[in-house]
Amino acid sequence: MKRILTGAGALLLIVLIGAGIYLWDPLPANPSASVLAANAANYDVEVIRDEFGVPHIHGARDTDAAFGLAYAHAEDDFETIQETVAAGRGVMAHYRGKDAAPLDYIVALLGVWDTMDARYAAGVPDDVKAMAEAYATGLNLYAAEHPKATWRGLAPFTAEDVVAGFVFKTPFFYGLDETLLHLFGEDYTQAIALDPAAGRKAFMIGPKTMAERGSNGIAVSASRAGDHVTRLMINSHQPLSGPVAWYEAQISSDEGLDITGGIFPGTPVILHGFNANLGWANTVSAQDLVDTYVLTVNPDNGNQYKLDGEWVNFAESTATLHVKLVGPFALKVKRKVLRSAHGPVIESKHGTYAVRFSGMGEIRQLEQYYRLNKANDMDGFMTAMSLNALPSINYIYADKDANVAFIHNAQYPARNDAWDWSGDMPGDRSDLIWQGYRPWSDVPKLVNPVSGLVFNSNNTPYSATDGPDNLRPEDFPQSMGLQTNQSNRSLRMIELTDGKTPINEPDLLALKFDTAYAKGSEAADLIARVLEIDWSQEPELAEAAKRLAAWDRKMNADSRYAALGGLTVLREVTAKYTQLPAPNPETAFREAVEWLTVHHGRIDPEWGEVNRLVRGKASLPISGAADTLRAVYPEAMGDDGELHMTAGDTWIALVEWDAAGHQQARVISPYGSATLDKASPHYADQAPLFAAEEWRTAHLTYEDVVANATRTYHPGRN
Repeated sequence: MKRILTGAGALLLIVLIGAGIYLWDPLPANPSASVLAANAANYDVEVIRDEFGVPHIHGARDTDAAFGLAYAHAEDDFETIQETVAAGRGVMAHYRGKDAAPLDYIVALLGVWDTMDARYAAGVPDDVKAMAEAYATGLNLYAAEHPKATWRGLAPFTAEDVVAGFVFKTPFFYGLDETLLHLFGEDYTQAIALDPAAGRKAFMIGPKTMAERGSNGIAVSASRAGDHVTRLMINSHQPLSGPVAWYEAQISSDEGLDITGGIFPGTPVILHGFNANLGWANTVSAQDLVDTYVLTVNPDNGNQYKLDGEWVNFAESTATLHVKLVGPFALKVKRKVLRSAHGPVIESKHGTYAVRFSGMGEIRQLEQYYRLNKANDMDGFMTAMSLNALPSINYIYADKDANVAFIHNAQYPARNDAWDWSGDMPGDRSDLIWQGYRPWSDVPKLVNPVSGLVFNSNNTPYSATDGPDNLRPEDFPQSMGLQTNQSNRSLRMIELTDGKTPINEPDLLALKFDTAYAKGSEAADLIARVLEIDWSQEPELAEAAKRLAAWDRKMNADSRYAALGGLTVLREVTAKYTQLPAPNPETAFREAVEWLTVHHGRIDPEWGEVNRLVRGKASLPISGAADTLRAVYPEAMGDDGELHMTAGDTWIALVEWDAAGHQQARVISPYGSATLDKASPHYADQAPLFAAEEWRTAHLTYEDVVANATRTYHPGRN
């Protein structure tokens, strides 16, 4: 027995050693500090931090500014920048484990690095490559100075990483990620388009969820303002932290770059903001820009699909996912990646599908953003937009010459307009594989409408102004898949404007910080359904229903009606964002009453007792709610009796040009510029202003920046 046990132990040891050898997959060491910092000497930039810690970055060249922006942002959020790079490389699972493996697979499935290999050298202009290289050099300098904070094996950062980040992320802003998740899921239902030549239209076999996100943009021309001031409200709704949270900066150079605005981790230029002459706000759009093709797989050969009556081989490659286990051990998982003539292929339990989407193979996103950053008038702005490299995103524009405009921007597939593209498409016809996009001239635009107002709140482009000259559905082919929905925010804009009443500064602020649900909104409809129920047999709920009936649908922090009403409609309003089914009206009302009673001992606490902006030691009451113009989204109905804001209003800017072209601007963020450093005075210093709906003055001139400086330095030099 002793010999048997000894032998078994030896065998187990051999197995463990073998397993250890197989799973041994350590990340490589990063280069030395001297190697990482070597190229930093090629750049010279001044970074000035103002009284709120916001970086103002100036260099002789645009590339100097990009270098300094990377370094300054790394000081405040190096961890998230590294997450962004790892995600774009498709190696996140090597750092975060199995939960990140699907993300790495999607990078391979979408062919991010295939696009880079095929198009980077010739498809990215030299000046854009130089900006990406400068940004990567700034990250490498920070990594050289902070080796313990740098993920092993991630450095050096490269220009290709910067461009690949745009290739990977931009299609997700119109919902490509949700399409992929539905196809990978177990309960996907097909809606296959039928041949219009047979006189038939698409039919639905099951529901298809519509993706919708938030943001507001408003521009008012001098002619509408009443005081001859043109105003732009930039008000994107994003998470308050993470890889798509706004970070504020000003970048300038002696080559004409001078712009203030918001960036995401990993971006070397401003994504939306303003310079001395113009500005723009972005809102997420939800056009139909993804087509799903249902493939017929050869029953005798799973490596083939039918196309034009013939069996065609899939293009097949292998993605190797390194899934971290513990320490230097990782499981190397191989997954096949298939492509058809349509695009990436997804094999699931309910079928085999190919997807074709706007932005597929596109590599010019950074180029277009850089050109927008350098534009100084409407012609320059429109020229930059005409690159048409960004697959989606609405633009609300204003400038010092009192021009205002709305662009329902997208790469619109050049589809056959005879077909209904709203459902899935048959995958066996090559004539349905669209090639290229409609020209820029076809992109819906509304420039200088007669009312002098343009706005968007993630709603249909057919209500972008309050005057008589809105865009019309009949002017656009149905195959473009333009939005037709209204959000509560757009309905409130329509309620509060009339096409003629002047919109001065107080009026614009009242629009921005409005907290009400509109009469025709889904929230108002749900409340009406609750009040139709006979509650007479339950006295407590009957009293609660009376209180609900008295609610004015406003979500002000001092309201003693908003908590009951807001919690009743919360899950209905957010279902389209969370993809979680909302309870029926009766259940939603009962649970709102119960939750308030359990956690507050009453159904009428002030909304600000429930709705909180929490950051560090700060916990502040805040007005607003989901899908109101004062957008405040909680993560969940917490067990502590509070809703903590995690998304919604983030970096906001109010930009103004008077009749002489003189500019002033006010800005605010919900937290502060120090994204991760809890010990920094700028971790939460803007929170009280943000919760109180107050502003900071934007420092736009060099003299003003210097006058408010708290720290000045030259990365790589001192």
